[in-house]
Amino acid sequence: MKNCWILPVIGAAAILASCAEKQISASVPPPDGFKITGSLKGIPDSTWVFIESAENSNTKLPIDSSLVIEGKFELEGKIEESTLLSVLRTKNNSDYKFFWLENTVISFNGEKGKFRAANVTGSATERKNNELNNFITPVVKAQDSLRALVGGKGLSETEKQKLALEVGKLDKEERRRYIDFVKSNPSSIVSAKVLDVYKSTWGKEKTEELFTAFSNENKNTKYGSSISNYLLLNKNPQIGDQFVDFTQNSLDGNQVHLSNYKGKVVLLEFWASWCGPCRIENPNLVKTYSQYKAKGFEVVGVSLDISGDNWKKAIEKDGLPWVHVTELNGDKNSAALIYGISGVPDNFLIDRNGVIIARNLRGQELNDRLQELLK
Repeated sequence: MKNCWILPVIGAAAILASCAEKQISASVPPPDGFKITGSLKGIPDSTWVFIESAENSNTKLPIDSSLVIEGKFELEGKIEESTLLSVLRTKNNSDYKFFWLENTVISFNGEKGKFRAANVTGSATERKNNELNNFITPVVKAQDSLRALVGGKGLSETEKQKLALEVGKLDKEERRRYIDFVKSNPSSIVSAKVLDVYKSTWGKEKTEELFTAFSNENKNTKYGSSISNYLLLNKNPQIGDQFVDFTQNSLDGNQVHLSNYKGKVVLLEFWASWCGPCRIENPNLVKTYSQYKAKGFEVVGVSLDISGDNWKKAIEKDGLPWVHVTELNGDKNSAALIYGISGVPDNFLIDRNGVIIARNLRGQELNDRLQELLK
């Protein structure tokens, strides 16, 4: 079953604030701030454009907004550090582009329906990000082409296996290129962003090696702080190791310790409401739980959600009767960092003595193992 990889979900907030019309002025940013001067083709006068964070779903209001007048607009403000943001045109986000913003003068030249192809200049961080994309894109395109062939019709199993091997080689090449970029750019916040995204996938040893070479300024960015927290928390327990305890809040707000369930066979299940494969698997796990709960089986579900409402609705809709905990901080969840989770669904099966005896068991494989343990 495919996993939902834990990557930053770059989405645009949809709650827009009413703003006063701004006068288009000279391209001089506020002190220590940014100014975006925009030129847009095909956009009607009095259309609002917005600049807002694409990385913090809790951000509900734009940093700034402006009316388009005669195809021109200006946005300005101040940010603490270079950050990935999004220019949005309308409430339904029908036109948008993600790019790196920093405190300088930036030019944004786009066209209706084609914001994602807009030319953004003035941001050194955006130039560095484009350099990374140009380095990675050829490999990604080759991967996509081969995967399409593997999933197509008319190929023998032998041919599909050969193609799958080639996809695997490209996956390794993609990883190598990302790592080479991070190594070559230890002072770039783009490298910090990349390492933050892939820290669990690449593992503690490689992450620590790359992070150690970062400049002090890069280590102190929000991405650097996230990486540092991962290195501090990650224990990466393996099969045969004792479980690592943690404490998080349950649905009713009470603290739950994983150690509360020592003496039972525990499935530590990492999931999220937005994870399709997790939701597909849930009915099978509900049946397994019903069959073995009375024999000493327990499930502790750790959610990588950010929205408490979505988390609770998914539990109710899927009818999940076991213990649920979360910190509502996505992939920054401390238990996920401790256990080195890079994608969901993922799980650890822990025996009555607190020893991890299997990982990522599902369906009949899980049932067979529980039958052995709970005779």
